[in-house]
Amino acid sequence: MLIEQAKKVLMVEAEAIKSLIGRVGDNLLAAIDIIYSCRGRVVVTGMGKSGLIGKKIAATFASTGTPALFLHPAEGVHGDIGMVTKGDVVLAISNSGETDEIIKILPILKRLDIKIISLTGGADSTLSKASDVVFDVSVKEEACSMGLVPTASTTAALAMGDALAVALLNKRGFREEDFAFFHPEGSLGKKLLIKVGDLMHSGEGLPVVSPDAPMANAVLAISSGRLGVTIVADNNNRILGIVTDGDLRRGIEKWGKAFFDMKAGEVMTKNPKSIGENELAAKALSIMENLSITSLVVPDENGQAKGVIHLHDILKQGIV
Repeated sequence: MLIEQAKKVLMVEAEAIKSLIGRVGDNLLAAIDIIYSCRGRVVVTGMGKSGLIGKKIAATFASTGTPALFLHPAEGVHGDIGMVTKGDVVLAISNSGETDEIIKILPILKRLDIKIISLTGGADSTLSKASDVVFDVSVKEEACSMGLVPTASTTAALAMGDALAVALLNKRGFREEDFAFFHPEGSLGKKLLIKVGDLMHSGEGLPVVSPDAPMANAVLAISSGRLGVTIVADNNNRILGIVTDGDLRRGIEKWGKAFFDMKAGEVMTKNPKSIGENELAAKALSIMENLSITSLVVPDENGQAKGVIHLHDILKQGIV
């Protein structure tokens, strides 16, 4: 029985969202026009469960390029209405459209000449009549067995808020790169913002040997650099090749002790895989995965050794 009740909740809420589709039209275009041309912020307000939905909608706006904040209406009549300034737009959420705390701030909003967009189930309510644009988010029934707990109504309001936010981000031409800018610690943000130059090893700690250096010196360079590789460069620091810890194992297996008397230039891999410092670290990771290698050299515009980026440094940043 409990399973059937849970399924019924999902069905009722799904129907509530589905019923909104036919109510989207010129009101959406009008709301987008108001918000898009707004010089200030979208101030979202709502009481109780509607307030919680409002906080999520405000967060969605803010993360997709529309400056937004949440105003608690009860705090609004005790001074927080000062958050609202001329040029802002208010998005008010109230299932009945008669929420006392919201009704009390309407005169102040009108005095400031603030445009009001409402999400409400009360078509003839005080809030609807005071609004410039109204979204009808009424539902036939709540999903709870008593028909009292805000469930389907809050789901409908949230879905309509999402529809408005997504339509608006498309209007703005919002891109993945823009989303990453507002989410620098998220996986997508890291993929689209962190560059090779941010993670590469460079400077005095960069392991570099000459082509004439004995392999014993190359081993020390690989060990001290802790990157599993050393760059082989000429007197002008131009990259000639690399020697990896894999080269060491294969060399010892092939030549034995004589391997350590050989020169780095004899063992090195010429024309090593490289990447520019301004490329995304995610691209470096892709190259390494495709080639089954753990590091890439980073040359400057003249082909001189500038850095090395290692697989572990990328993975530590959560770029996957």
